[in-house]
Amino acid sequence: MPRLGTLEAAVMDVLWSADGPLTVRGVLDRMPAKRNLAYTTVMTVLTNLHRKGMADREPAGRAFSYRPTLTRQGAAAASLREILDASDDPQSVLLHFAETATEEESAVLRDALARRESES
Repeated sequence: MPRLGTLEAAVMDVLWSADGPLTVRGVLDRMPAKRNLAYTTVMTVLTNLHRKGMADREPAGRAFSYRPTLTRQGAAAASLREILDASDDPQSVLLHFAETATEEESAVLRDALARRESES
């Protein structure tokens, strides 16, 4: 998953929070007022997100509507996978993470691993 800049992450937050696809205007209208962004800026960000594979687009009249290609959780998992793949010692990374996991997080991981083993 490509790394996202601050504005790209803010636009993705809008897409993830939406009930369906949004046009550039729809994204712009949902951005925090303090951002004071131009329509063309949001259009460029959405075009870049589409090029990076983070957003799909489809024609909506004379414009496009955009939707995320991954859920917020899927994008976070892809980031974790990227970190592990880039490490020269992914086992140590996992062990360090496991040492900082809460009891609830550890239980979720144990349950997921148990389901994975029972499915194979």
